[in-house]
Amino acid sequence: MPITIPNLLTILRILLIPVLVLAFYLPLDNRFPLAAVIFALAAVTDWFDGYLARRLGQMTAFGAFLDPVADKLMVAVALVLLVERHDTLLFTLAACVIIGREIVISALREWMAELGQRTSVAVSYIGKIKTAFQMLAITGLLAISPAADPDWRLILCYLVLYTAAVLTLWSMTVYLKAAWAVIKDQDNSF
Repeated sequence: MPITIPNLLTILRILLIPVLVLAFYLPLDNRFPLAAVIFALAAVTDWFDGYLARRLGQMTAFGAFLDPVADKLMVAVALVLLVERHDTLLFTLAACVIIGREIVISALREWMAELGQRTSVAVSYIGKIKTAFQMLAITGLLAISPAADPDWRLILCYLVLYTAAVLTLWSMTVYLKAAWAVIKDQDNSF
């Protein structure tokens, strides 16, 4: 593993996952804002490690592999924590859509890479927007207690999360559409 600043930031993001879970369950009054700060720090490292890798010319195979893994782990763990606090059908459905899409796209990328077609499912602009909405929504939802009367901040976070879920489906459609020609060719070769 090449030791670069971007790779260290990615590893930091993974190491922050158990810290996030611990903070979420600490018997402290401010545990939820603390968990939100930890998640926000991880979200910032997500953007920053990619920027630094490109800017410093420190793109590595290890980083290309680990960065999306770190992102997906952090988002999935945070959503699982939040489903416990926001136990409604609509919230759980949005969390399932987001996590399910990540599994589908990870499998699709792995399969396309085996076929030498990895660039067909490279990260798209809509995927980046989806990620930004997810990070904002999760940070806000970690910080705000649903036990209090729903106020405008909580409603806004829900709207941002549901927007992220819609963008998640849209970006998945874009990726699947891009891969469809390859899938058809593979089916025709059997």
